[in-house]
This record gives sequence, structure tokens and C-alpha cells, in this order.
Amino acid sequence: MESVAASTRCADASVTLSDFHFDLPPELIAQVPAERRDQARLLVLDRQSHELTHTHVHALAEQLRAGDLLVLNDTKVIPARLFGRTPTGGGVEVLLIRPMGYAEGLAEAAWLCLGRPAKRLRVGTQITFPENVRATLTAVHGNGQYGIAFEDPATVQALIERHGEIPLPPYIRRPDGPLPLDRTRYQTVFARVPGAIAAPTAGLHFTDKLLAALPGNGVEVARLTLHVGPGTFLPVRSENLSEHVMTAEWCDIPDSTAARIRRVKRAGGRVIAVGTTTTRALESAASEHDVVVSGSRWAERFIVPGHQFRVVDGLFTNFHLPGSTLLLLVSAFAGRECILATYAEAIRRGYRFYSYGDAMLIQ
Repeated sequence: MESVAASTRCADASVTLSDFHFDLPPELIAQVPAERRDQARLLVLDRQSHELTHTHVHALAEQLRAGDLLVLNDTKVIPARLFGRTPTGGGVEVLLIRPMGYAEGLAEAAWLCLGRPAKRLRVGTQITFPENVRATLTAVHGNGQYGIAFEDPATVQALIERHGEIPLPPYIRRPDGPLPLDRTRYQTVFARVPGAIAAPTAGLHFTDKLLAALPGNGVEVARLTLHVGPGTFLPVRSENLSEHVMTAEWCDIPDSTAARIRRVKRAGGRVIAVGTTTTRALESAASEHDVVVSGSRWAERFIVPGHQFRVVDGLFTNFHLPGSTLLLLVSAFAGRECILATYAEAIRRGYRFYSYGDAMLIQ
């Protein structure tokens, strides 16, 4: 497994994982998206006054200010879940995470992946996928992660496109596989760079119409790319937050985006991150002088209470699951007690949670 930067954090030692648990009725975990992306409900939280405003995503522009800069993550989810067979006929499931290198495109031989069942996956195991595409398991990295090498790299992209399945999170129940709507709705309208194995879900709420309306309200839009991987969604298993190692994720911040952030900051405007992945990318790229450094890097920042935000002034995000790294991040931004109180009110009002759920604007 290639070497990447270890996760870094500035944790408040007084808080533990148990401090971020709450009772979430299972029926509030959204199984399908709103009929139209921007019809989802929007809860606006003022993190200074703790005042709450209840509206809908299509009214987002009314909640922002002229001079704000909205930053989107334009990664594209690849249908990376594949099903194959071992020489003895046993079925295996492989979720391709990323090529071991970052050459142009997806046609590479060596990949990092998640796989199951573990009892069938040992170094040297040969796997045959549809269209007789063959691969060999080359490494066992632990935590369900493996190295896999395809016999012919030129077959990989076609295999993904023709036979890959959209890797929906397990809390979206699809016993018979993804629905046709998942192919489009579990993808943002501005997705551009293939490489994610999970959607930057806050971005799922945006429509072309909503994005086109923002400049008329004086709100600029910029983009970056962070390929969402296991680091975002793997659970925290240690009560002591400092023991959790969050897998780094590859990101790229264009020169133009970094320049616009600097200009907006100098003018007294706000940087509004669309999603926790955008937040991680920006905060991981912040220099000691609060300047975003452009370029490609591993986003290694594990954001927990105690983190000092240098770039992000506002956060548009979904509602997250108890004890998740995502809940830790929003709690770092707005305060644990404030977020848990807001979530309690959201539950009382029937807001829908997680990938296909409703949204929050924290400012």
C-alpha cells in the first residue's frame, strides 16, 4: 500500500466518541432523494445566536450574502462495485477505491480496494470478472482493504462502465441492487472528475437552475476536487478520538479557486464550503497564514472539536449519523452542544438524514 500522510488533528481531549451519540429514528434515514434536488428542506443555523430558520434548498440564495464564495467538490462517483468469482466458483465482491498511482484516467493495473468475504481473499487469489477480465489479489492491508492487480489494464475502465454498480452506502437499503434513479441522483449535476467511491452528498441538492441564480445575488461559485474514499465514511471505533486514523483522500485545488478565496477573504466576504469533503480539502490546504495553497495533495486533516478553522466561514451540509467523522466535523465548526440541540430539533420536525436527506446551512 502506498504511503500517504497520516491524519492530523488538534483534538479537544475532554470529548470522547460517546459525546457524539444521539437517538436517531431509523425511519429518518432517507432511502430515496426528494423528487427534485432543491426541494429538500434546509435548516439554517446561526452559530453565534443559535437561531434556527426553516426553509428549502431552492431558497439558498436568500440565505447567503453578496460577496460570498460557494466552493463545490466536483468529484464524480465511479460505478466501482464489481462482482467476480474465484477459481473454485466462490463469489466475491470488490469495491475499487483508487488506482495505486494517479495517472490520467482509470486504466491502471494496480488498485486499492475493499473486498469480501475475507475468507476467500488471500494473496495470490485469482478473480474473474464479467467479460473474462482477470485480476490477482496482491496484498492484504487490513480493515477490509486489499491490493488487486488486473491482468490487462486496458480492460478496467470498460469493466467499470459496463458492469460496475454504484457504491451506495449500506444504510440506503437496496436488497436487489441500486435503483435506476441512483445512477443519476447519487451524482452531483456538476460532477466532472471521475474518482470517488461515495458522493459528496451536500452537492446532491444543487440544480443547474440554482447554481445559475447565485451570481445574480452576488454569490460566486468555485470548484475543487476531492475523491471521496473510505476516510469519509469508515466508522470511528475508538472512544478516544486521538486514536482514530482517518484515511487520507486525494484532492486538487486549482490556482483559480485559491486566488478567488484570497480575494474574497481580503474583501471581507465569506467562504462557504459545500460539504464536509470540501471543508477537509480547504482546511488541509491552509497555510499558517490562513492562505489556501493550490495544487494536488492528500487531504489528511481529521477535523474534530478543537480544530481552528482557517478558511471556511460557512458550511452547507447534510444531517449526519451518530458518532461519525462527519458529525465530529460539523461539531467542530458550530460546537457540540449547539449541533446536538439542533439535531434534536431536526428530529422532532422530521428532517431526513444522510446522503439522500435534507440539508443544513451553518453560518
